[in-house]
Amino acid sequence: MASKIVKQVSRVITAHRQREGGGFMVRRPLPSGTLDYADPFLMLDHLGPVDYAPGEAVGAPDHPHRGFETVTYVLEGGFEHRDSHGNHGVLKPGWVQWMTAGSGVIHSEMPTDELQKKGGDFHGFQIWVNLPAKDKMIRPRYQDVPPEDIPWFNSADKQTKIKVIAGEVEGVQANIDTHTPIFMLDLRTSGKYSLAIPQGMDALVYNYNPAPILVGQEKTKLNESQLAVINTHGHPVEFEAVASTTSGSDKEEARVLVLAGTPIGEKIARYGPFVMNTDEEIYQAISDMQSGRFGTIPGSSERMRKTDEANAKRRQAGKQ
Repeated sequence: MASKIVKQVSRVITAHRQREGGGFMVRRPLPSGTLDYADPFLMLDHLGPVDYAPGEAVGAPDHPHRGFETVTYVLEGGFEHRDSHGNHGVLKPGWVQWMTAGSGVIHSEMPTDELQKKGGDFHGFQIWVNLPAKDKMIRPRYQDVPPEDIPWFNSADKQTKIKVIAGEVEGVQANIDTHTPIFMLDLRTSGKYSLAIPQGMDALVYNYNPAPILVGQEKTKLNESQLAVINTHGHPVEFEAVASTTSGSDKEEARVLVLAGTPIGEKIARYGPFVMNTDEEIYQAISDMQSGRFGTIPGSSERMRKTDEANAKRRQAGKQ
């Protein structure tokens, strides 16, 4: 007797588009009108892909964070980041930055000088991950990880490869340390793959590539810019590439971002870049920022000038 198919995809959400930071466009499936929070994940932004002309690239000039973590994953292009604690670095293609904002930082994420001057492609993600109450006021921390330090898992049939950013896949362990158990995977397949998710976790699967993919035991079709909310019911999650519309039998490589984590299970209060547990803590965060307790980053006016000039150039070109 064939085993019963378990319905794992509880809903599919199509990302909406909105401008963020200094004026760049994002595709955002979380939060959305039907899903405000997927504990412990607060936000998923798909940045680009976009091809900037010289002088057009924009980023996110000085802005605050408190009470959670931001994860930036660059596929193409690059970001230069600075903060009010004196941290500075450049994220290039394939890099991941796992920033624990904790007690609070002023942070700046700007296009690299090369991208700003010469133009070019930019593509990536930013994910916001909640922190438990006990960790919300810890000292800020950065984990800037180059691609050579992010391991890949390759399936025996050579049809699936998975970049293990956080968590573990069949013995391949990520190098990033997380405050709560988290899986973040860049899964690419031209065949089939069955992904085991740890007990107690459900998952989010976001298709960031034009090729569709079938997800879950029931094989729900997920198109580009769509997010599947997965209830595993204790079973592995199935992934299957779809036959190409041009070649027939050959399957196009599908690419998805997979997120899973142990729910924190605490009440949250959120206001813009602050995510705490009570309204009183939000008021305190606003007061601390306004009173200058988050600090400042030298060069703020120059970053705003570059952002304004880039937006003006895009408007002149009819791109905004």
